[in-house]
Amino acid sequence: MEGLTGVFFSVCILGIFLLAGKILRVKIKLFQRIFLPASIIGGFLALFCGPYMADILPPFILETWSEIPGILINFVFATLFLGLAVPGFKVLWSQGGSQLCFGMVAGTGQYFFALLITVLVLIPFFDVSPVFATILEIGFAGGHGTAAGMRTVFEQIGFPEGSDLAQMSATVGIIIAVVGGIFYINIAIRKGYCVNLDESKGIPGYKKSGLVPEQYRKPSSTATVASESIEPMAFHFAIAGLAILAGWLMLAGIRKIHPVVSGFPLFPLAMIGGMIVQIVSVRLKVDKYYDRQSFERILGFSLDVLVVAAIASIRLDLFIENIWPFLILMIVGVSWLYFCLIILAPRMFPYNWLERGVTEYGMQSGVTAMGLLLLRLVDPNYKTDTAQAFGFKQMLYEPFLGGGLITATAPFIVVNLGVWWSIGSAAAIMIVFMLISWFNGWTEINPVKHKQPKILKK
Repeated sequence: MEGLTGVFFSVCILGIFLLAGKILRVKIKLFQRIFLPASIIGGFLALFCGPYMADILPPFILETWSEIPGILINFVFATLFLGLAVPGFKVLWSQGGSQLCFGMVAGTGQYFFALLITVLVLIPFFDVSPVFATILEIGFAGGHGTAAGMRTVFEQIGFPEGSDLAQMSATVGIIIAVVGGIFYINIAIRKGYCVNLDESKGIPGYKKSGLVPEQYRKPSSTATVASESIEPMAFHFAIAGLAILAGWLMLAGIRKIHPVVSGFPLFPLAMIGGMIVQIVSVRLKVDKYYDRQSFERILGFSLDVLVVAAIASIRLDLFIENIWPFLILMIVGVSWLYFCLIILAPRMFPYNWLERGVTEYGMQSGVTAMGLLLLRLVDPNYKTDTAQAFGFKQMLYEPFLGGGLITATAPFIVVNLGVWWSIGSAAAIMIVFMLISWFNGWTEINPVKHKQPKILKK
C-alpha cells in the first residue's frame, strides 16, 4: 500500500496500538503503580509486532511510522510558547531563576558526565564514537521526537545509529522518570517533604488508572473563535503551522551559512518561530484569541503519537550491538539525576524543594510532560508556585537545552571542539550557574533535613 492511503492506514493502526496501551494501563495494576504512559505501553506492543520479534506488520507501516516522530516533533516545539503571555525579565528571573540554575546544572551535567564516562571508559573498551555521549541528553531531556529530529545531524557527522540509540535512550528516560519519580515521591510522602500530600492522603486512585471520574472532570480547551467560521482546533493548528513555516524559513538561511550545519534540524527553529508568532500576535492584539489549552492539546496529541511511532520503529539490532556501552551510559545518567534530586535540590531551592526538584527530575529524564505529570502528583491543585516557576524557567531554558540550540548542535560541538574541550565547556556552564544560584542567595550548603516549603495561595 503506497502514497497517502498507506499513510492513512498506518496512522489508524498506530491509533489502535495507542488505545491498546490505554486499555492495558487501566487493567494492569503494575502499570498503574508505576504510572507508565499509554504511549509507552502501546509503543512496546507495536515493537513486539515489528520485524525484530513477531514480524506481523507490513513494511509500509513501519516505513511510515519511522517518519512520523521527525515531523510531529515540530508541532511539539512550535506550540511550547504559543498562547503564553511572556512576562518581563525581572519577573522571569525572580520566580524562575532558581529553577533555571538547577535545570542548567542538571541538563549540562548530563553532557559532562556522559562525555567523561565516554572518554575514560566507553572509547577505550568499546571503541564507540565520541558523539555517543550526546544520546543521553538528547534522549532524556530531549525525548523521542528530538532524537528522531536529530537523524540528519547524526548521519552528517558519520554516526547514523545515533538517532535510534537516542530514541532508546528516550524510552529508558521516560520509564526512569515515571518509575524513579513515583518511587521517590512515595518516600517523600512518608518523610513529610510534600506540602499537599501525606501518608493518609496518598495519590488519588483515578490518577493511577488515568480514567477521570465525572466530578473531577474539567474542560480541556476553550473556544475563542466561532465554529461556524472555523473550527477552534483547526484555527490553533493553523497558527502552529505558521510557526513551523517561520522556523523553516530560518532553517533555509542557516543551512546556507556553512556545510557543517547543513544537517541542522527544524524543531528548535520551529520553537523560535512560535515565539516570534506569539510576540507579533501580542503586538497586533490578536493573541487574545489564542487558547493555551488548545495548543497544549495539539502538543499532547503530537507527543503521544510520536512516542508510539518512535518506540515501534526502534532498530533493536543497533541497540543489541551497543548494549553494554548503552547500559553504562544510562546508569551514569540516572545516577546523576538522582544525585540532583536528592542532594542538589534541597540545597539549590530556597523553598518547595521537593515539588520543584521532582518536576525538574521528570523533565530532565523524560521531557516536560513527565515533569508536569510528577508535579501534578505532588501538587495536584498547584497550591505552591512550582508550576509558574517551572514555566518561567522553560522560557529561558528550552531555547538552549532539552531540544534547543545546544541540544541540536551538541554533536557538531563534540566533533569540532573535541571531547576534552566539550567536557571543560560543560563544567564551566555548571559552575557558572552554581555561582549564580549562590550569589542570589538561593543555595544553602546545610539545609534543614525536613525543611518545610512555603505555601503560596493561588
